[in-house]
Amino acid sequence: MKVLTLVLLLAVAYAKHEQYQGWKSYYVRPSDQGQLRSLTSMVQKYRLDFISKASVGRNAVVLVKPQYNDLFLKELADQNIAYTVHINDVKAQLDIDDDLLEAGKNRLAEDVSIFDRYLELEEIDAYLIDIANKYPDLVTLQNGTTFEGRAIYLMKISKPSDDDKEKPIIIVDAGIHSREWIGPPAALYAISKLVDETIDNDLLEDLDWVILPMLNPDGYKYTRTTDPLWLKTRSTDNHVNSVECPGADANSNFDFYWNLYGTSSDPCDNNYPGSKPFSEIEVQFGQGNLAQYGYRTILYISLHSYGSQILYPWGHDGTLSQQAFALQTVGVSIANAIYENAQPNYPRYIVGNSALVTGQQTSGSTVDFLHYNGVPLSYNLVLPGVLDNTRGFNPDPKEIEQIAKETWAGIVAGARRARDLFGDWN
Repeated sequence: MKVLTLVLLLAVAYAKHEQYQGWKSYYVRPSDQGQLRSLTSMVQKYRLDFISKASVGRNAVVLVKPQYNDLFLKELADQNIAYTVHINDVKAQLDIDDDLLEAGKNRLAEDVSIFDRYLELEEIDAYLIDIANKYPDLVTLQNGTTFEGRAIYLMKISKPSDDDKEKPIIIVDAGIHSREWIGPPAALYAISKLVDETIDNDLLEDLDWVILPMLNPDGYKYTRTTDPLWLKTRSTDNHVNSVECPGADANSNFDFYWNLYGTSSDPCDNNYPGSKPFSEIEVQFGQGNLAQYGYRTILYISLHSYGSQILYPWGHDGTLSQQAFALQTVGVSIANAIYENAQPNYPRYIVGNSALVTGQQTSGSTVDFLHYNGVPLSYNLVLPGVLDNTRGFNPDPKEIEQIAKETWAGIVAGARRARDLFGDWN
């Protein structure tokens, strides 16, 4: 019986991540806009999955299915696009990552900081509830329910003003893409600095804050238990492939040029935008709650990973909005603040229009939607991640606190510039 149990356990362990058998990942580095456009054109052709966003002169990491590997490499060679192997056996690397994650769980009882490991979903929720209970005069915690019945939280941090004047709002969210694990710790770090370790009083005297640290709890839970590379929500609908391939890209599910650019009609693709705008319960929660604050919001930052980029509208066609000058100058201020607090091993942030920097058109995104609906400064803040010549798909847990710290420095700089420029916006 013991032998049989051991055999079954080994079989289960081997079977995990079986869908990635034969997959490889590569560093690819486009040298100019032409190569960037060529790389973008290969996404649908070869069903590529970019773990990090491409940009000129920077390595991106792309996952390639075995049936497309040779064709993809041939086209890279034909286009003279530089590439090197990142991971030769994706399944084996995911198995290694599982072991490291399990080892991290075994240390939980000894840990003091919440920023030296990737937290379980339940730990994130518990932290938010604890903060709300400790600071009831400062913090309001709103919650909804996900497709699979989990809680989803929004935290408003507001210090009452003497004259009851409505203050401008800064919105920060994270975790809309479930596999981007570094975003939620950065959002929690912002909460801790605003509430637990308040040093910069002007950030609360002059501004209100709305923070959603985990916009896709179902997807995040699935990455921790089953598939670390899962990006979408976990919903099902009436599409014929929905049960086999659940979920939608929540960051393509907003009602702004929905399903017109950079999306797929196949639910099995990561860029499937859902059956209709706001089809995802989590997106409905985010949009519904953000709408009540939209008229006062002067800065919106959505935390993603990875690529060290600060991206702004318009993502659907690469044109510039009427606030392009402010978006660029404030974006540079954010990038400079991060650079001043960053470790030397991470590249400096690129600031620019989303479609132009990445070569990819996007539609239905939070950044474009909120900007269209009146938020003057709206950004995807794409955090740094796996360094060149390293393995894995997320930053080493040892890097979490440093990335969160430098990200907070950028958020502070952006908030102050937004206040100075748009404090009387509405």
